[in-house]
Amino acid sequence: MFVSDFRKEFYEVVQSQRVLLFVASDVDALCACKILQALFQCDHVQYTLVPVSGWQELETSFLEHKEQFRYFILINCGANVDLLDILQPDEDTIFFVCDTHRPVNVINVYNNTQIKLLIKQDDDLEVPAYEDIFRDEEEDEEHSGNDSDGSEPSEKRTRLEEEIVEETMRRRQRREWEARRRDILFDYEQYEYHGTSSAMVMFELAWMLSKDLNDMLWWAIVGLTDQWVQDKITQMKYVTDVGVLQRHVSRHNHRNEDEENTLSVDCTRISFEYDLRLALYQHWSLHDSLCNTSYTAARFKLWSVHGQKRLQEFLADMGLPLKQVKQKFQAMDISLKENLREMIEESANKFGMKDMRVQTFSIHFGFKHKFLASDVVFATMSLMESPERDGSGTDHFIQALDSLSRSNLDKLYHGLELAKKQLRATQQTIASCLCTNLVISQGPFLYCSLMEGTPDVVLFSRPASLSLLSKHLLKSFVCSTKNRRCKLLPLVMAAPLSVEHGTVTVVGIPPETDSSDRKNFFGRAFEKAAESTSSRMLHNHFDLSVIELKTEDRSKFLDALISLLS
Repeated sequence: MFVSDFRKEFYEVVQSQRVLLFVASDVDALCACKILQALFQCDHVQYTLVPVSGWQELETSFLEHKEQFRYFILINCGANVDLLDILQPDEDTIFFVCDTHRPVNVINVYNNTQIKLLIKQDDDLEVPAYEDIFRDEEEDEEHSGNDSDGSEPSEKRTRLEEEIVEETMRRRQRREWEARRRDILFDYEQYEYHGTSSAMVMFELAWMLSKDLNDMLWWAIVGLTDQWVQDKITQMKYVTDVGVLQRHVSRHNHRNEDEENTLSVDCTRISFEYDLRLALYQHWSLHDSLCNTSYTAARFKLWSVHGQKRLQEFLADMGLPLKQVKQKFQAMDISLKENLREMIEESANKFGMKDMRVQTFSIHFGFKHKFLASDVVFATMSLMESPERDGSGTDHFIQALDSLSRSNLDKLYHGLELAKKQLRATQQTIASCLCTNLVISQGPFLYCSLMEGTPDVVLFSRPASLSLLSKHLLKSFVCSTKNRRCKLLPLVMAAPLSVEHGTVTVVGIPPETDSSDRKNFFGRAFEKAAESTSSRMLHNHFDLSVIELKTEDRSKFLDALISLLS
C-alpha cells in the first residue's frame, strides 16, 4: 500500500517503537539512511542498522532479528519483489519500504496491512488496476451449488442444461481474464528502471517535519547525483529533481549572498554550480581527469594514438601549457583557473562535446575543503566496493557511511584516492577490451567477458563497479565502431566473481540509444534464459539485471539468451 501521509502513517508510527533498518549497499541508500538516522537522533528513536548487499543477506538477517522487532524499514530494497513470499513474516510484522527500484510488485501495492510503500506517487508508476490482477474466488463458487429438489424431471433437465451452459461461459471468461492478466503483468514487469532517489524522499519527510538541516540537504543532493552518475535516471528527471533541490539550497544558504548577514568562513555552505563534467578534477590534475572521465575518453577515443593526438590539440586550442595541465588542479595558476570552465566549454564545443558542463552542487567545509556532489559519490562508492581485504563488507559499508559526515573528512579523502584508482582501472580495461576486440556482436546483443588474470579484474567483481564499467564500455564502443547496427545493441558483460566456487557476475546494459527512458529488459530475459537451460543462476542482487552464474553454464545460458532476444 502506498503511504500518502509520511508524517502520520510512517514517522509517528515508528517514533515510539524500536525499529530495524535494512539498508542496501548503494550511495543513494546510504544518504537516505544518514537523513533517517539524523531524524531518529532528534526524536530519540531506538533503531538497529543492518547493511544488506543482496536477497540472501536480507533473508538471513530478517530470520535473525524477526523475534525482536515488529517494524522494519527497508531502504533501496524490497519494492520490486513479493516481499511477504520471500521473507514469510508473522502477521503482525510491518514493513516500510523506501525503494527506487521499479516496477513496484503488484502484491506489495495492494497489500494494505503489512507493506507500506514510502514511494512518491507523482512518479509515473503505471500500476495495473486491482480488478485486472486479482479476482474474487467467491464469484466462481457461488453458482456452483444447485438446489433443484422437488422439481419435475423435465424442469430439472432444462435447469441442468442452463447450468452447464453458464458453467462453460464462466470457464471461458476466466480463461480470457487469466490470459489478459498475464499480458498486463508481462507489460508491467517487462522493464526495470528507477524512480525518485530515496535520499530525496527522506529529505522531503525531514522538510515536512521542519527538521531539515543543511547536512540532510547535502545527503539528498549526493543521493540524486549517485543516480545520475550511474545512469539510473534520465537527463530530464535529473534536471527536474535538481530544480527541486535548488530551491531548498537557496532557502538554507541565502545568507551567503547577503553582505550584512554573511556566515563565518568556517561554516558549511552549499551552492548550485554549472560545473565541468570531469571526474574529480578539483582533487586531481586536469590531464588525469580528462583521460579518466568516461565522457571525454569516449569522445576523444583515447585508447588510440589518434585519440591522444586529439587530446593534445584540445589542450593547445585552450592555450593551456602542459606543465599546468599535468600538475594538481589546486596548484594551477589562479589566473588560469578563473576562466577555466568557459575555456574548456568553448574548446569542447569545437570538438563536438556539447554537454561539457552540467548542473550540480558543491559544498564548502570551511575555507579549505570544497567538494562537488559527484566527487563524494565516487569516493563513497569506492569505499563501499573496495577490494581491500582488511575487513568484511559490513566494515566497508560503515566506512562509506562515515565518509558522508563532515567530521570524517580523512575518510572522504581516502575514498577519493580509491576512486582515482578505480577510474584509471576502468579506462585501462576499456582500452584493452576495445584494442583486443573483446566486445563481440552476438546477434541481438554485444557481449564482453573479462578473463581471470586480467589486470585489476578484482575491482570489477562487485556489481556497481561492473555496471559502471559496462556502461562506460558501451559508450566508448558506440563512439569507436563504424557498424551502425552495433550502435543500437545492448551489452551483456561478464566478470569472474569467485574462482573457488567457479562463478561469474553477469550484467545487462540497455542500448545507448535508449537513454531517453533508461529502461532495462535484461532482468526478465536472464530469468527465462536460465529457466529454459536449467543454468545455475543466483538472482541475489537487488537490481534484477545483475546475476551470478556458474562458469560452466555460461555458454548454454548465452545461447538461450540469443534465441530468446532474436
